[in-house]
Amino acid sequence: MSGELGSGKTKFTEGFLSYWNLEEEISSPTFTIVNEYHKNDASIYHFDVYRLEDLDEFYAIGGNEYFDKGICIIEWGELLEPILPRYVKINISKDDTNSNIRYINIDFKGDFNDNLSNFNI
Repeated sequence: MSGELGSGKTKFTEGFLSYWNLEEEISSPTFTIVNEYHKNDASIYHFDVYRLEDLDEFYAIGGNEYFDKGICIIEWGELLEPILPRYVKINISKDDTNSNIRYINIDFKGDFNDNLSNFNI
């Protein structure tokens, strides 16, 4: 996910986690880099990579090891785009005239084999 500070990235994640009734447990992982959520057989990893300097720092904390473990939601994910084979990029922007309005742009990046049946948006 990308978007300026205060655009709603963490709020969007809260909505996503509500599917698993985890919305009350969410906090921004700005200082911890990743928060883990587990419910039934779902593992969700919420990253905030804003404070990382580069990809080497992400590798050093073992961040790439999460990719095969479950759903990864990454705030400020532009840093990681070069290492992601496929991903859904969500850009959230604020309206210039009404602070309560957000615009969400969703793009599918990488090879999805033209089969998006596994994605329910």
